[in-house]
Amino acid sequence: MQRKRWLGTALLAASAVAYSSGGFYTRLIETDAWTMLFWRGLFGGLFLFGVMAWHEHGRVVQAVRDIGRDGLLIAVCSAVATACFLNALRLSSVADVLVIDATIPFMTAGIAWLVIGEREDRVTLLASLAALAGVVVMAGSAIAGGRWLGDLLALAMALLMATALVMIRRNPKVSMLPAVGLSAFLCALIVLPWARPLSVSGSDLLQLALFGTTQFGIGLLLLSFGTPLVSATRGALIGTLQTPLGVLWVWLAFSEATAVATLAGGAIVLAAVICDVVVPRGRKHVT
Repeated sequence: MQRKRWLGTALLAASAVAYSSGGFYTRLIETDAWTMLFWRGLFGGLFLFGVMAWHEHGRVVQAVRDIGRDGLLIAVCSAVATACFLNALRLSSVADVLVIDATIPFMTAGIAWLVIGEREDRVTLLASLAALAGVVVMAGSAIAGGRWLGDLLALAMALLMATALVMIRRNPKVSMLPAVGLSAFLCALIVLPWARPLSVSGSDLLQLALFGTTQFGIGLLLLSFGTPLVSATRGALIGTLQTPLGVLWVWLAFSEATAVATLAGGAIVLAAVICDVVVPRGRKHVT
């Protein structure tokens, strides 16, 4: 059990690292957001289904059938959450969206308790609270600049992602790789009406392929493998690492100025996750 918990923690931390490269790619690739999301979803889906075909020894159709209704719910929740996230960023402040995103561990804890009876321990809940505080520090005074519709979409995104995490946790013996693969294709389908897929150059297409596979595809792949091995709330907590890591990659790659509050908040998030991992639990801890 302890080995599974550590493996799940490592996989989810690696997933957060992959997801955190999103800011790097969006600054690197010169195309509109809708087209970027279309190719990201398409390449991510192709990558995930390729991995699934290898992992399932070619039994792709059967693997998709095995995910059942929960798997379809995961796919829909993940895809719609991505669409909500994009529009929330357009209609509200980035700070508001980040703070609402940081509440996912608490929403996950509540849904996990209601749906699968999983009760989270105090250490993880306190660490989640500390991570939320860290994101608030990062967001700073910009929090008040949001609009209610954008914040509402961000809240919907958080609820959908929390639901998806609990559904993956609910089916630990079923590979949900097909579900996350379907969610990637569904993301591409949702944004297609606003995208211009044929407008990208050859070099941009190569960068979009890397975006779809290394950020979206690998991020979802590691998420689907790691989530069943830890509590749903811990999985969501580890996911908050992508916020400070995303700031770090953009700073390293583009020398983008970083405020002291951003660095301090990022340090708080990192410390919260580390404390949750290293603080010993009693035998009753649910993983």
